[in-house]
Amino acid sequence: MTECREPHWRLVRDGREGRAVTSGIAAAVNLCLDDLLTGRWTEAQELADEGLRLCALHGYRLIEWPFWFGQAFLAGCRGDVERATDLADRMTRWAEPRGAALVLSYSRCARALAALGQGNAEEAFRNVAAISAPGTLAPRAPLAFWCAIDLVESAIRTRRPAAAAAHVAAMEEAGIAALSPRLALVVRGAAAMTAPVDRAAGLFEEALAVRGVERWPFDLARVRLAYGERLRRDRAAAEARLQLTAALDTFDRLGARPWATRAGAELRAAGAATSSSTERGPESLTAQEREIALLAATGLTNKEIGHVLHLSHRTVGANLYRVFPKLGITSRAALRDALRSDGCEPER
Repeated sequence: MTECREPHWRLVRDGREGRAVTSGIAAAVNLCLDDLLTGRWTEAQELADEGLRLCALHGYRLIEWPFWFGQAFLAGCRGDVERATDLADRMTRWAEPRGAALVLSYSRCARALAALGQGNAEEAFRNVAAISAPGTLAPRAPLAFWCAIDLVESAIRTRRPAAAAAHVAAMEEAGIAALSPRLALVVRGAAAMTAPVDRAAGLFEEALAVRGVERWPFDLARVRLAYGERLRRDRAAAEARLQLTAALDTFDRLGARPWATRAGAELRAAGAATSSSTERGPESLTAQEREIALLAATGLTNKEIGHVLHLSHRTVGANLYRVFPKLGITSRAALRDALRSDGCEPER
């Protein structure tokens, strides 16, 4: 997708101007889903919001569901379970009477991820198993690949080792690790989760050694978290702390608060003090983060903020990634109240 991003953005810009709107919306879907996987979560949120506005404006209601999924994915990862559930319910209500299997999969995938973040593995397993049963990769179900690691993790946590092992075997038999570095990470990480003690560490190291794996920060942090948990259980505390610290740093940067909480708890159990940015509060904002947050609270876009401060929109987005978890919020709409509570009033 890296080589295709600029052509996709050209289509999005054309769609904004009313030219080739359908192609522009389709391009926005691809960019949004890629952003979810590659950790550009602020951009993904903005694309999901814009995509829904374009669909509503032009009456393309049948192709808006990937944007609802994007919003639900982000809400669940950031700990806003109520919003994630509301969005999933909306997708389910629309999809069930129409037999829209893909939209139902979006709903179930979002529910599963939110549940895993909250530690409700039974709810997660129920949803991902409905997308693709353990030990199978359902045909014509693209989210079966997306949720594969969710099924393995939830099966392990609900004491279904046979189901977890069967799913890993199905992934290996299908050869999906050869399709992309992300799937290689997922397959090897899932295999490590189900492996016996004498093989687990080697498989985890193989997963972390996948070329270009840093491009998938959330998946990488989840594998590091699982590796750290296994190391801690095996009483390799020093090695566990290395993996758990890396996982915690990534979850903090992304604003994945429930996952940061999990990593922090494991890190403390491994004997380390933690200082997760999700625990530090507004006073931890740097001068630049505070300036960007104040401008974002007035309603400016990342591009407009970058113009004011002479920064790239990507730098602005990276700063906001760090601001949200520090303020304990999940959206730009909450910035004004969070900053006001810290004695700092955005200009109107």
